[in-house]
Amino acid sequence: MSDSNEKPRNIIFEERVSQAKVVRKIVFFCVIALVLIVGILGISGFLYVQGALNPMDEEDTEVIEVTIPIGSSTTKIGSILEEEGLIQSGTFFRYYVRYQNETGFQAGDYGLSRSMSLDEIIEELKEGRVLEEPELVFTVPEGLWLEDIASIIAEETGHDIDAVMETLNDREYLEGLIAQYHVLTDDILQEGIRYPLEGYLFPARYDFMEAEPSIEAVIEAMLSRTEAVVGQYEELLEQSDYTIHEILTLASIIEREAQTSEDRYKISGVLHNRLQRGMMLQVDPTVAYAIGEHRYMTTYADTREDSPYNTYRYEGIPIGPIASPGQDSIEAVLRPEETNYLFFYARFNGEVLYSETYEEHNAIHQRYRDEWVEGQQQEEESE
Repeated sequence: MSDSNEKPRNIIFEERVSQAKVVRKIVFFCVIALVLIVGILGISGFLYVQGALNPMDEEDTEVIEVTIPIGSSTTKIGSILEEEGLIQSGTFFRYYVRYQNETGFQAGDYGLSRSMSLDEIIEELKEGRVLEEPELVFTVPEGLWLEDIASIIAEETGHDIDAVMETLNDREYLEGLIAQYHVLTDDILQEGIRYPLEGYLFPARYDFMEAEPSIEAVIEAMLSRTEAVVGQYEELLEQSDYTIHEILTLASIIEREAQTSEDRYKISGVLHNRLQRGMMLQVDPTVAYAIGEHRYMTTYADTREDSPYNTYRYEGIPIGPIASPGQDSIEAVLRPEETNYLFFYARFNGEVLYSETYEEHNAIHQRYRDEWVEGQQQEEESE
């Protein structure tokens, strides 16, 4: 009886051993295949990177003249270099300079060659060894209204202010710009927008190779700079709950409210907190813009102005920017300081005081309001 039972057990054991051997072989070959695939991909990737970093042709020293427009983003620069056959891939260039944390590319005309490596080209563009010196140089400060920027453009370039404003508001021209720049959307053409390009003309120094560049050349140089700056925050933009138009609108408010970098990020935190709680933003610079006059102090009557820009009358983010924000203010919108503050009050001396409750905020307002009254009186007397 025991013999008849023992024989099947042996057979079962042998079958299990055989199956185990088969499984081990399958696993072994799978591991080998996986190692080979990873190895092939690794070698391919290494060769691709090496090819992208090395010169396109070490023996081709012919000079190729390349123009990098003012305000060009790394995407734009990479595209130009790829089109000229100087690099293997514009996309690789964009990710490589981001990985290397390379910045400070200079606009201008360059003499490059296909015998240069990618790192050599990058250094050339950073050092700014251009073929010509600019004929016209002027600076646009941060926080200006578009009307003020238009005056600067007219004064510096010799164009008539009416011609500048007409170009800035030309619908057909604006539609062409929307098709050309990612940063521009149909939001700028909404009914109720005062100036479509308000907030999009980046405040910075501008160098032009012509003494009297066209109005369009100046506008597009400024838009290119905005696109380049905004493009640096691609990942944060994707994570944001707000559109680029809304981000620039909030940045413009911060620019008008804050005098220091520290306050920009704190004020951004307050604005975000108010928006998340469904509270009105109630910021004075939007009232001044709604009225169309710079205000030393905001009165209760001013806050009743019926305008989509007036954050005392309408909830949420205004219809559009109220000034041209700098990079720090744009970044502040995307990296707001986490805080419990819901209110802030700017004193006459520039200090900003923050509070979590309306009672605290109102007490601060009452304590320091006379500073502004006295300051206004002193200014009127000095005039």
